[in-house]
Amino acid sequence: MTTTRTGQPFDRAVLESLMRRRLFYTPAFEIYGGVSGLYDYGPPGCGLQANIIDTWRKHFVLEEDMLEVDCTMLTPAEVLKTSGHVDKFADWMCKDPKTGEIFRADHLVEEVLEARLKGDKEARGVKVEDKDEEDAKKKKKKVKDIKAVKLDDAVVQEYEEILAKIDNYNGEELGQLMAKHEIKNPATGGSLSPPMAFNLMFQTSIGPSSNYPGYLRPETAQGQFLTFQKLLEFNQGSMPFASASIGKSFRNEISPRSGLLRVREFLMAEIEHFVDPEGGKKHPRFSEVADVELELLNREVQLAGKTHVERVPIAQAVAKGTVDNETLGYFLARIQLFLERLGVDKTKLRFRQHMLNEMAHYATDCWDAELLTSYGWIECVGCADRSAYDLSVHAKKTGAPLVVREKRAEPLRVEEFAVEIDKKKFGPRFKKDGKSVEAAIEALTQDVREKLSLELKEKGKVTLDVEGVGDGKVEVGGDLLTIEKRTRVEHTREYIPNVIEPSFGIGRILYSLIEHCFWTRPEEEARGVISLPPPIAPTKVLLVPLSNHPDFTPQIKQLSSRLRSLGVSSRVDASGASIGKRYARNDELGTPLGITVDFQSVKDGSVTLRERDCMRQVRASADEVLEAVRRLVEGTESWADVEGRLPRFEGQEAD
Repeated sequence: MTTTRTGQPFDRAVLESLMRRRLFYTPAFEIYGGVSGLYDYGPPGCGLQANIIDTWRKHFVLEEDMLEVDCTMLTPAEVLKTSGHVDKFADWMCKDPKTGEIFRADHLVEEVLEARLKGDKEARGVKVEDKDEEDAKKKKKKVKDIKAVKLDDAVVQEYEEILAKIDNYNGEELGQLMAKHEIKNPATGGSLSPPMAFNLMFQTSIGPSSNYPGYLRPETAQGQFLTFQKLLEFNQGSMPFASASIGKSFRNEISPRSGLLRVREFLMAEIEHFVDPEGGKKHPRFSEVADVELELLNREVQLAGKTHVERVPIAQAVAKGTVDNETLGYFLARIQLFLERLGVDKTKLRFRQHMLNEMAHYATDCWDAELLTSYGWIECVGCADRSAYDLSVHAKKTGAPLVVREKRAEPLRVEEFAVEIDKKKFGPRFKKDGKSVEAAIEALTQDVREKLSLELKEKGKVTLDVEGVGDGKVEVGGDLLTIEKRTRVEHTREYIPNVIEPSFGIGRILYSLIEHCFWTRPEEEARGVISLPPPIAPTKVLLVPLSNHPDFTPQIKQLSSRLRSLGVSSRVDASGASIGKRYARNDELGTPLGITVDFQSVKDGSVTLRERDCMRQVRASADEVLEAVRRLVEGTESWADVEGRLPRFEGQEAD
């Protein structure tokens, strides 16, 4: 059972009702019936998202001297074909042939087995939390009737192991699980078709002729890879360096669910850190984070059907090889520090390693920063070692030199077998097949060249494998070809860099953060509070005149103006409600601070400053209070610091 920030049982329906009522977000196109997986953010949602992005820029782009780019969302199909997304960016879906309903196979298996485990617990007299109540109301295909049936202990263990490895199954394996455990349409009991791949990209066409196919990008990464050479030049050829991009991405989810957590249009913040593959992918600042402790769930534990984590310093995890290299480890630690800076609950954060079958086609190692919510553990940040995959495939396709050239400190002498072709004779001899034969010769490895050089000396000719020419065998004489060992001196080193990619799902972070910060006051459970840190909160200060007395208006206007000049967002609540009710309404919005103007303010210019969580107040001059607000919002001072230097004030909170 998940809990609130203060340890109370968590009621998701209460929070989601608050978020919609206070317009953090709302279903898009709602008056037309809405479209699943599409949402609009309201004022507090926009403010919170902007502050998360601002913190991300400061924590990563500014701190790491990254090069930020903003690439187009429309991507030619050829680019995504080369990157592998057209062929491999897919989820597994199955269909009910009678009703036409579509299910995402892994989600269906997960939901059915979780429902059976829940029924088992109920049969054993164990009270369980219904975390899917709202989804059940929305979706007919959701598991509705959970029967209290006791399962054999071995079956329970098997189900738990399957759920622990649910992301590791391919389509064939999911089909086998569905058959073995008799997983059917939950609503009708009808049989389902075997899982088939469904590409998640939105396809479109570019231009009026509709003959130039494209896609809405599924990630921001490809634009960064294609501008690599220009970014390297902008960075004066210096390595390593990182690019960063913030923007919308699109995925045509089979079954959007879990509110803001699985949507079809979402904001991403991605980093591509380009690193020299030689030297073990060291990071110059790794020592700064070496002692940061992370909760790690590695793939060996998952393959055993377990989910227990190991808490270790990142330096130890890298040294043991649990995390592949220093640069990957550096970013895992920096990701944790970023999430903590936002205000996530440290006890609800872990890093889960992708299993081999689960990893994206381009990755050699990958870890997800997962946050525990009422929906379970949710992937919010992925950190992958993409090796040199993307730059290599785009360079091979286009011929563009997506490489780093560095002057060697000392020249390197290289002994190799070089080939020379007599092109004056070569062309007339092979005619239309000349290019194919020449390409085959140039592609020969050093081992093959050494072998053929001996054959050429002994026989005066060599036989090559050339696909598409005659029977695939081509004889080339010594009058056309020379293969000999030579020594060359390299003054410049050329290599394709590897890429470490931290990828942040901003919407998922936003929702999970709100869950972690939500709680209710014991004396008034209907009074929800979202305890966002002052730097992250959408609105920082609530300005509250004690009443509608006209004497308060000039000071409220002046305070509002001064807060704007400090870059601090504020709202005025001059309604007729009591002070307590006005504060309560804004506690729901996460507003951390409140300034009250009363009759004493009119006399001596003093005001009270109230803190959201403890509801205590201090009183001081407007100048002192605004300075305290500035420090709190910048994160350079805590409320305890403020209480330590400004006098406490009692009153004005009661209704």
